[in-house]
Order: sequence, then C-alpha cells, then structure tokens
Amino acid sequence: MSTPPGSLVCVGLGMMLGAHLGPRARNQIEQADVVFVAASDALVELWLQEIRPDARSLQPFYAEGKPRHVTYREMTDAMLDEVRAGRRVCGAFYGHPGVFAKVPHDAIARARDEGFDASMEPGVSAEDCLYADLGIDPGHVGCQHFEASQLLFYRRHVDPSAYLVLWQIGLVGDRSHRRFSTSAAHRDLFVERLSEWYPLEHELIVYEAPTSPIESPRADRLALCDLPGAELRMCSTLVVPPARSMVPDTDMLARIAALDAGAKTARSDPNRTDVPTAIQKRGPFHV
Repeated sequence: MSTPPGSLVCVGLGMMLGAHLGPRARNQIEQADVVFVAASDALVELWLQEIRPDARSLQPFYAEGKPRHVTYREMTDAMLDEVRAGRRVCGAFYGHPGVFAKVPHDAIARARDEGFDASMEPGVSAEDCLYADLGIDPGHVGCQHFEASQLLFYRRHVDPSAYLVLWQIGLVGDRSHRRFSTSAAHRDLFVERLSEWYPLEHELIVYEAPTSPIESPRADRLALCDLPGAELRMCSTLVVPPARSMVPDTDMLARIAALDAGAKTARSDPNRTDVPTAIQKRGPFHV
C-alpha cells in the first residue's frame, strides 16, 4: 500500500531568537507547503515570518479560561487537516519540539497512525541552556527532572544527593489546566512537600533562559522557605542543588574490587588459555 502524499515534521526553533535554529530545521521550514508556528513570544513569530511570511500562528487557539487540552487538540487538528489534504506540513515550536510540548508528539503519533510520514527535528531546549548558564554537569552527581505538580499529585522518589530540576513551577498544583499561574497557597503545599527531603533554608535557583541576545539568563537564588513569595512565571524552572553527598555502597564496591582482582590475576597467568590473546595484551585505555 502506498504512503499518502501528505507529511508532517515538527522542528525546534531553540530558545534564543534566531541563534538556535539549525540548518535541518530551517530547511524544513523553507521547503514546507504549510508552516505552523508556536513561539515563546510575538517577536519570535515576527522573525520566523521573515523566512516564511505565510507562517500560521498557533497562538490564537489559546484563550483565558479555556482548558489547555482543548487548545492542544485544536492545534493538532489544524496541522493534521493540512496533512490529510496532501501538503507537506512543518510545525515550528520554540525550544525542543519534544520537550514539554504535547502538540508535536500528538500530531506525529496521529499522522503515523493514519499512514503519513511524520518526524521530529530536535532543537535547543531550556534544559540545554540551563546546563550552560548555571554551570551544571548532569553527569557529575546526576540530575532528576520532574514536572513540578507531579511531586504534589503523586508520591515520587527524590534523591537529594543529585540535582533536582522542576519544570513549570509557576503552575504548581494546577489541576484545572485552565490557569496560567497558581497561588502562594499552592506553593506553600509545594514547600511542605520539598521539606521532606530538603531543609527550609536550602538554597534554590529560579531559572529562565534568555530568548534574545540582549537578555541575560535569570538565576535568582532564594531559600526554600521563601519560595511562596517569589516571582514565578510559566517559563520559570526551579533548580534544587544537592543537599547531601552521595553515600558509597561499600558492599558493591567490595564486590567490584574482587572482580577486578580476579581479572588482574587471570591476565597475569601465562597458562590461562580461555582469555583471548587480544584481551591479554590489551593495555589500559583513557577517556
């Protein structure tokens, strides 16, 4: 059975105006029959229109008091209608189109279910900017990521010896999917939950990635107990540095040491025949 002629690709615009758009994503925007755009602000959409003057904004689907799941379904429907009409459709989304972006995932899944070609091109996300701006290496002590409200709605496990990154902190506790912010009372509950793992005086960082070259990243430091009064927006991310050191697993370390000692003995035994010669002669390597 032949593949229908329509297609969909969702690309990332990155976080900073014009600076993060990769050549593959730009090519998809230029070559598409129809381009939809959901950007972080109107300025980014105006910039994209320099590449595609006919780009269609997805922002009008938002409305005060309108459930976001309805908005997202309507956005998805708008793109799929053009795909079904046989057109090459490109959805351009700020940041990474697969990170905290429901519409691209839903649209690609539905397009594939209907037999159309559909794919995603990655982009620079707020997480990428966060590591660079705050000087955090997620490989050093580890990094946990949660949507902030999940810590209130579910019993999640947090390791306070690793970094904790909490997304959409400005909406913490929202169950309506209609709000664009929640109250200090919701944040009080959130502080109560975080205090199960962190002392109230523990320092947090409210982070926001810059969206233009003339802006600086926001990195406001405050104590956990002061979080309810902080200025938090939809784009704010909360970073919780480690509160304690990692605890060595002495039993496992001893078992690994025994394995290493046994392997060393085997390599040094000239009568050992079950170890390949290449492994016996291989020297140490470095990374």
